Amino acid sequence: MRDDSTEAGSAGTASAYDRIAGVYDPWSRSVVEDVAFYVTEARKAAGRVADAQATHPVVELGVGTGRIAVPIALAGVPVIGVDTSAGMLEVCRARAEEAGVAELLDLRHGDFRRPPVSERVPLVICPFRAYLHLPDDDAQRIGALEAARELLLPGGMLAFDVFAPSRDDVEDTHGRWLEREPGIWERATWDEDARRLTLDVRGPETETRLDLTWISVAEWRELLERAGFEVEALYGWFDRRPYAGGEDSIWLARRP
Repeated sequence: MRDDSTEAGSAGTASAYDRIAGVYDPWSRSVVEDVAFYVTEARKAAGRVADAQATHPVVELGVGTGRIAVPIALAGVPVIGVDTSAGMLEVCRARAEEAGVAELLDLRHGDFRRPPVSERVPLVICPFRAYLHLPDDDAQRIGALEAARELLLPGGMLAFDVFAPSRDDVEDTHGRWLEREPGIWERATWDEDARRLTLDVRGPETETRLDLTWISVAEWRELLERAGFEVEALYGWFDRRPYAGGEDSIWLARRP
């Protein structure tokens, strides 16, 4: 496994995720609904270039601890994983070795606005709402999408998921410490005017603060088109049901 050592930021600075790398997997253990979706997309992409699969991995931006990348590798598809958090990459490396797929993961320390990837691939994924870590600036969002497009072969796909909270979600969680998993607490502070979520996460011996900003589905579509993509599909959940106005949106966008 190569290591050129999910949150957007400069690869030369510490990531907020470094402080919770050791508790990230316990904190997110219940998040499993998206895994099969991304594994399926990786298999489809590998099938499109089956004659050269070994030299056409998929790229995961914001690879974190390998929650998605390791299952993709277990399906036989190589992954280039990019993350700004050296701590998360260390956990990912150990997880891949334990699963016996270390040779299929190529981990690179870097920013997904400027990913350290020269290869051209059939699929780029950015799971678990990682694009919401981008600054609240359309130019930066377009820049990140354009960077993903540049990694794609003609006809290649970008797959990602994002959300915009419902009023009920804001009211149910705002300012409250909630025990997400045993011994791991989180507090959401919502600013609906700025469309910003500040998420404090606290484990037994560590804590951190994560900032996310959201935009509407219409705005995401416009940004994708301005970045040179054609929207292939928009789903309301990972079972591929059509989007019908809910909190979550799952996107497939094609590079022409």
